[in-house]
Amino acid sequence: MKLIIAYIKPEQLPSVTDELVKNQVYRMSVTNALGCGRQKGYTENYRGNEIEVRLLKKVRLEIAVNDEFLDITVKSIIKGAQTDTIGDGKIFVMDLQECIRIRTEEHGAAAIG
Repeated sequence: MKLIIAYIKPEQLPSVTDELVKNQVYRMSVTNALGCGRQKGYTENYRGNEIEVRLLKKVRLEIAVNDEFLDITVKSIIKGAQTDTIGDGKIFVMDLQECIRIRTEEHGAAAIG
């Protein structure tokens, strides 16, 4: 079992979720996030004052998958999120030690579905 955490551009979320659904990955958590990477933010003018914006809006996806869905899930995220510009995001893959479905008390791969 693996836990995939991906940070993507908010405007790419619909195309990422479309790709995931096409490949039968339906379960995910999505949260708004702020962060910066190589972009280091940007500068804009607001009411005549120059403002430096260092933390950019991102979306964080968390997806728990069984091992056989790992590659297709990562490829789906890449296909949906890739714009070939700086700031497309990052994907982190971690081992998931345990998963328990609260309703049925199933453990492991059965709990992920």
